[in-house]
Amino acid sequence: MQCEEVVLKSGKKRWECVADGPPDPVTGKRNQIRRRGKTKREAKRKVEDVIEALNNDGINKKITKKKTFDVVAKLWFEVYSLTGVKKNTIRIRRREMKTLNEHIAKVPIEDVTHFTYQQVINKISPGLARTTVQGINTTANMIFKFAIRNHWMKDNPCIDVVIPQKRKTIEEIKETNIEEKYLERAEWEEFLLATLEYGLKYDKERFYTLAFSGMRSGELCALQKQDILFDTNEIWITKTLYNEKNNMKEYELTPPKTEGSVRKIEMEQPIMDMLKAVIVGNDKFKLQYRTLIEDYHDKDFIFARANGYPFVTKTILQRMNRILDKTSIKKHATPHIFRHTHISMLTEAGVDLPTIMQRVGHEDMETTVGIYTHVTNKMKKDASNKVEGLYGDILRKAIL
Repeated sequence: MQCEEVVLKSGKKRWECVADGPPDPVTGKRNQIRRRGKTKREAKRKVEDVIEALNNDGINKKITKKKTFDVVAKLWFEVYSLTGVKKNTIRIRRREMKTLNEHIAKVPIEDVTHFTYQQVINKISPGLARTTVQGINTTANMIFKFAIRNHWMKDNPCIDVVIPQKRKTIEEIKETNIEEKYLERAEWEEFLLATLEYGLKYDKERFYTLAFSGMRSGELCALQKQDILFDTNEIWITKTLYNEKNNMKEYELTPPKTEGSVRKIEMEQPIMDMLKAVIVGNDKFKLQYRTLIEDYHDKDFIFARANGYPFVTKTILQRMNRILDKTSIKKHATPHIFRHTHISMLTEAGVDLPTIMQRVGHEDMETTVGIYTHVTNKMKKDASNKVEGLYGDILRKAIL
C-alpha cells in the first residue's frame, strides 16, 4: 500500500492511500482502491475496509452503481435467449422484463433491496392477475440471480417476497370450477353438431380432430401430410406452429411444449377419413392451381390457405367463437378446452390416468388429475343412481 500527503483545492492537507483490490469482476482488469483521510492511519483503514468487503462478497459498489437494473436485465436476456427456450416463452419474458423496467429501470442493481422490490410487486398487483405477477417475479428472480453470479449484487430481493392474494370475484370463482375447464358430453355434442350445420371450410375437420385427439391448436396448425399415418391410423405430433405477429408468412415450426408432447396418437377411423379427404382435396387443388398462384408455399400443410401457407391459431379461435354463438353453451371456451374435454372423454371411456397423460402429451398434472377425479366421482354417483333406478323396488322392500 502506498500513502502520501496531498493538498486539496481548498488548501487543506489530507493523506491518500492506494492499494490493489480484487480484479474488476466485469473486465478482470487491475482494480486500485484509493481513499483519503485526515490522518495516514484513517486513509489506510478506509482502503483496507473496502478491500475486505470486496473479498467477502465480491461487490464493487463503484462498478454496481453504473449497473442499473435495465442494463443488467438486458445482459441477462441476451444469455437467456440462447438457452433453447421456446420463442413464445422468450416473448413472455421480454414483456415481464418491460413491466419491471417501468418501475426500477434506472435503479442501481445493488440498491434494489427486498423492501424496494416488494413495493414494486405491491404496486403492479392490483391491475394484474396473480399468475401474471408470479410470472414477473420469476423473471425478476432470474435477473437477480444473474446479477449475483456476476458479483453485481449480494442478496436476492425476491427471497421471501409476498405475492398479494386477491379475493376472487364471482366470475373468477366460476372459472376455477373444474366443470368450467371442459365441455360436458351434451355440450361438446351440441358444439360439434353446430359445426356440421354452420361450419365453414375446415371447421368440421379441425374441431372433430381437436375433440378426439386432445392435441393443442398450435400442433393442429403444424400438421403436414407426412404426419398422418393412414396405414396405422395414427397422427404423429412432433412440432407446433408459432406465429407471434399472426402474419401467415412469418410462422415458425418449433418443437412441442415439452419433450413428452412428442407423441403418436391412434385415431378413430372417421377422423382419419376426414383428414384423408382434406389431403386429397389439397393435392387436387395444388395440381390445378399451384403454377397460377404467385409465391405458392408448397409445404403440404393439412389446413392451408389457397397459397399453401398454414392458418394461425388465432383463426381457430375466431372460427370457434363464431360457432359458439350458434349454441346455448355459456362457458368461456377456447380451443384449449378440447384438450380438457378429451381428458373427460377418455375418463368416461375407462382409460387409466397414465395413458391419458401420455395421449395428451403430459398436460398439466393438477388440471388433468382434477378433471379425471371429478369425472370419475361423477361416474360413481351416476352408477349408484342407475342401480337405484333399476332396483329401487327391491331396495325399498328391505326397509319396510
